[in-house]
Amino acid sequence: MFLLRSFARQTARRTFVTSTQPSLAVVPFNLADIGEGIAEVEIMGWMINEGDVIDEFDEICEVQSDKATVTITSRYAGKITQVHYEVGDLAAVGKPLISIDVEGEVAEETAASGSSSEPTPTPRQPDPTTVTVPEPAPEVPLPKASSVVTVEEHVAPSPSQPSARASSSSGGSVLATPAVRRLAGEHNVSLSQISATGKGGRVTKTDLLTHIGAVSKARSAAAAAATTTSSSSSSSSSGNAAPAAVGEIPLKRAYIVSPNGLEQRDEPIRGISRMMVQSMKESLKIPHFGYYDEIEMDALIELRTDLLPSFAKRGVKLSYMPIMLKAASMALADFPSLNSSVSNDEETQTYRGGHNIGVAMDTPRGLLVPNVANCESRSVFEIAYEMNRLQAMGAQNKLGADELTGGTFTLSNIGVIGGTYASPVILPGQVSIGALGKLQKLPRYNEAGDVVPKTLMQVSWSADHRVIDGATMARFSNQWKV
Repeated sequence: MFLLRSFARQTARRTFVTSTQPSLAVVPFNLADIGEGIAEVEIMGWMINEGDVIDEFDEICEVQSDKATVTITSRYAGKITQVHYEVGDLAAVGKPLISIDVEGEVAEETAASGSSSEPTPTPRQPDPTTVTVPEPAPEVPLPKASSVVTVEEHVAPSPSQPSARASSSSGGSVLATPAVRRLAGEHNVSLSQISATGKGGRVTKTDLLTHIGAVSKARSAAAAAATTTSSSSSSSSSGNAAPAAVGEIPLKRAYIVSPNGLEQRDEPIRGISRMMVQSMKESLKIPHFGYYDEIEMDALIELRTDLLPSFAKRGVKLSYMPIMLKAASMALADFPSLNSSVSNDEETQTYRGGHNIGVAMDTPRGLLVPNVANCESRSVFEIAYEMNRLQAMGAQNKLGADELTGGTFTLSNIGVIGGTYASPVILPGQVSIGALGKLQKLPRYNEAGDVVPKTLMQVSWSADHRVIDGATMARFSNQWKV
């Protein structure tokens, strides 16, 4: 009878605990396919930390592919248990970005499936014989803003930090990304000797390169001092010694150090640079030819001056480019072959309906070419407004696939930097491009034969010689500048 009562009490206790325990599971949040055939992206920044509790659709991180920058949002609500990448790492499509401790229907579905696309961490499984309520994991307090961890303190990373932040042979318990650790190993530098300036005492790549440069300078100075001392002692001991014979080979190998202390280093080609590599490989398959022209800009300068007040009242900045884009669109209507593309098998030339004119922009992450769509149906004001929007997005690294794809013709303004002539490279999928030079006040003859000052701009055109000839390019340029 005693055994029956004991068994009944244990059964009741197990039933009570099981009914009150929420359904929990750690699930991986995989990087979804973001289109355009992209297989991997670079992690540009995290909006979350391990241990944070997030809701569905909260922003997780910002990633950059070879085509655009994208913000990733969460599909689940729960607590983040692991962040799988550091800033600067390459994340593969279909692989986990983070692991999230979720509950409810998602946890039940995960438990029912009995497997996960990621072997670790494993979902929480109750003991088959004794079910107990799991104790909540202790919260790891975040450091206050005033308590900065320095390299000299050698503070070990908290258990909640990714494994990439753990100790390594190149830096002990110093915080650093895998790329920095690898670079430190290549230069045989201990991270514990470097003054860290990164967040939370992290050693950044800049810290490492600065340290390497300082060491190189010190070695160079020591070598120079030793050479001077050796020369002085040699002169004093031998008097007017005979110079070394011509062609004499020194016994010791001489190492030449750059005067500024910089050494050779390797950096991965990623993001915008990788996009440029792929784009230029495709562009060089196009047989280019160039055509150069000179444009008198005095009338355009006067027109812009007249339009500036009305644009400013409506909050839109007006440069020369919107007017040039509209003029190019009007000329393309008469020369549609310049707004076309050639198929990969070179059997078809496709004439595009809309004039989606790309404008090369120098952004913090490199050269990008967003396009102003349908210039043929937009006014100068509408084109200027769109360019203002694209420039703002470029400055904030927010240009996406919608802005960066679909271009049919391109203008690049090298004159902003100070260039005069260029040999622009045609973008894949297009057949022509123009590069605009800087404005210059130069002497020219008028119709009466007198020398007068003129404001001039040089334009450099490149065209695909498979489908465009020089006469067509010249006629288009004449039509555009009129």
